Amino acid sequence: MVELNRPAAVAMAEGPKRGLELINAIDELDAYLPFHSARADLLRRLGRGAEATAAYKRALEPSGNEVERRFLKRRIRGV
Repeated sequence: MVELNRPAAVAMAEGPKRGLELINAIDELDAYLPFHSARADLLRRLGRGAEATAAYKRALEPSGNEVERRFLKRRIRGV
């Protein structure tokens, strides 16, 4: 979780491209839903719709929470 906070903060300060670079360098959070959701949001903000959609779909896989699933599905429709 702490590892994901830094890229999120950097993305706010320096922009989504730099945040995405940092997130892409993390490889041990693959099963962690917020990792894929944060990555998808940065991709969306960069206008990389197909990649954002794929990342949002990946975030859906581990989620058993219906509220999270509805949020992610809305994001996919909005990409």
